[in-house]
Amino acid sequence: MSTVNNLATRRRVLKGVMGGAAVTVGLPFLDCFLNTSGNALAATGKKLPDIYSTWYWGLGMNPGRWEPPTVGKITELAPESQPLEQFKDRINLYTGLKVHLDGRPAITHFTGNMAVLTGTTPRSSAVVTPTIDTLIADHISSTVRFKSLEMTSTGNPKHMYSFRPGGVFQPGEASPAAMYTRLFGPEFQDPNAADFKPDPSVMARQSVLSAVRDQRKALEKSVGAADRARLDEYFTSLRQIEQQVEIMLQKPAPLDACSNPGAIEELPLGTDVEVLSATHKLNAQLAAHAFACDQTRVVNLVFNDMTSSLRQEGSQMVHHIYTHEEAIDEELGYQPHAAFFATRCMAGFADYLEALDGIREGDKTLLDRILVYAITDTGYAKVHSVENMPQITAGGANGRMKTGYHYSGKGDPTTRVGLTVQQALGLPINSWGTDSMATSKTITEVLV
Repeated sequence: MSTVNNLATRRRVLKGVMGGAAVTVGLPFLDCFLNTSGNALAATGKKLPDIYSTWYWGLGMNPGRWEPPTVGKITELAPESQPLEQFKDRINLYTGLKVHLDGRPAITHFTGNMAVLTGTTPRSSAVVTPTIDTLIADHISSTVRFKSLEMTSTGNPKHMYSFRPGGVFQPGEASPAAMYTRLFGPEFQDPNAADFKPDPSVMARQSVLSAVRDQRKALEKSVGAADRARLDEYFTSLRQIEQQVEIMLQKPAPLDACSNPGAIEELPLGTDVEVLSATHKLNAQLAAHAFACDQTRVVNLVFNDMTSSLRQEGSQMVHHIYTHEEAIDEELGYQPHAAFFATRCMAGFADYLEALDGIREGDKTLLDRILVYAITDTGYAKVHSVENMPQITAGGANGRMKTGYHYSGKGDPTTRVGLTVQQALGLPINSWGTDSMATSKTITEVLV
């Protein structure tokens, strides 16, 4: 049996042993696995599997500063959406949509988020309706290693917004190093060490790639020049992830000029916008790898929490406080510090799209195969509005979504986007939502 065929029967992974533990390295969809069009598996003729991600950011955006100036084809982006410029033909922006409360009070930083994710305006802070990601995971991700992966860039596993039926909470993995270990670590426990846990720092220093060196060399000899180049690009990217994980786990070098100022209040992990952005960028790369290797088909990725504690280095003022207490600049017409953080959130989204677009599949990329649904908790954070809720989709959904479009909902429920997302991914659903949030109207302008 050839190396390629052997790999195909083993779910396209390389396996090895490092430090007495089993490690796995998944492989992307190489040309040798695909048909001549690069959109289906050569062995079976089946289309490449659908993949989905929810991407979350907190505190919305400022009205008038994120919406494209015209409806229809996106030709220009507003200031707070500007970081997405390079992807304006690969995204859709949905404006004018709102959460219909049906007389219920809005629970700040909760109602908007849960209404978008569940299609139901919550009556309390208890979640009982499953979120859209779990509905999609049940449909497309039941046959792979991880039904879904949850990652948060804030350092707090509670900053995750995924719930299974009955309100079962799915916490986020707060450590990229731990997620790295989950993806590459042992598939079994050493029977002689029942409490064995792999050390991600050792794994990163030694590199899981070294544990599969012989298989890797055999594979490279068995494929064509284009696939050899792609493997080299892929393994180089993987080693860069390992190096970043190793750096994160190292104790900082001592500095002679540094003195102990005495007891200080420890700040929450990940609040510095630069630190959080770096963590998120690494999470984005790990998510892209997990998708490329078919380890999962659903990822939930959180940039910042819904009551955003983002801050700039040297400042104790956080994003959330700025949205409420910062005065509107009379000349600018908006809150400049709050706008800065909103723009940085979109820069984080652009980093995720860049990671997905960086992995090629035939003549396309992961971004062509995925459907990413970006959601937030509020429209205008200053007043906790649930009107004009910013929503974005990205990616071609395996050829089922048109992109580069601005849709204005004119007061329609936010659930129209969620229904459209589910139908694009093949879920057998004709309507979604409850009460005034119920809809059977997809956004046909973006469906193929």
